[in-house]
Amino acid sequence: MVEFFQQMINGISLGSIYALIALGYTMVYGIIRLINFAHGDIYMVGAFIGFFATTVLKLPFFPAFLMAMAGCAVLGMIIERIAYKPLRHAPTITLLITAIGVSFLLEYGMIWAMTPQPRAYPNLLPTYQFNFSGLIVSVQQLFILVVALVLMVLLHVLVQYTKAGKAMRAVSYDKEAAALMGINVDSVISYTFALGSALAGAAGLLVGVYYNRIDPLMGIMPGLKAFVAAVLGGIGIVPGAMVGGLLMGVAEALVSAFLSSTYRDAVAFAILIIILLIKPAGLLGKKTQEKV
Repeated sequence: MVEFFQQMINGISLGSIYALIALGYTMVYGIIRLINFAHGDIYMVGAFIGFFATTVLKLPFFPAFLMAMAGCAVLGMIIERIAYKPLRHAPTITLLITAIGVSFLLEYGMIWAMTPQPRAYPNLLPTYQFNFSGLIVSVQQLFILVVALVLMVLLHVLVQYTKAGKAMRAVSYDKEAAALMGINVDSVISYTFALGSALAGAAGLLVGVYYNRIDPLMGIMPGLKAFVAAVLGGIGIVPGAMVGGLLMGVAEALVSAFLSSTYRDAVAFAILIIILLIKPAGLLGKKTQEKV
């Protein structure tokens, strides 16, 4: 029983990171119906920005954390403006192929700039552990969970209760009607990319701190798993991305502990297939009908 709860804690820590990445997928999809497959690599760039900030600039955790979020926000806006905006009215398959191309550009651009060798992250947080009758919880796990929850709550408040959030929701429902009401649709889309990318950058730095290792290809599998988490919760639904990310992390931790770590990646895609067969709209999604 102790082992089960231990893995639940590990899974929640991992799942909170998946949730941060999944939020970027679900926000962009909710606005322009695009699966941004480059999003996992923006998370990787965030990890390297944090690495640069802490090793070269010698910044402590919080300034490096803000720098990673800001850098990724700018990168997200640049990608949207250069790669996606000119193709906004193109067929969906064109946008998907472009997203995959941007993903490769970020991966191999980082390999060219930083070499493919893994880098060891500096210790930015205390390594102290609490022992509750055999249940071990580290300060890092608590910190990652708290930071992720704070960011998710702030995002929810921003989307639901601010003017910018109302504009985002209006554009997600009907871009043409929102434009007629005076909303700058282009600015809202850029803002959405910046916000989602900033969350991915935060996740990248948290992963670097937690696992103490980063590399230019680190965004591939977490990016795919976060996409599965977004689909699991209901892509396009912000609370769904949070729920899906946490469930994905817990499932992966339990499978690794009680079956085999060999299956930890396979379980994500098994969950995707099951959800698409049973409830294609996701756990929090609703069926919609489109006029033909």
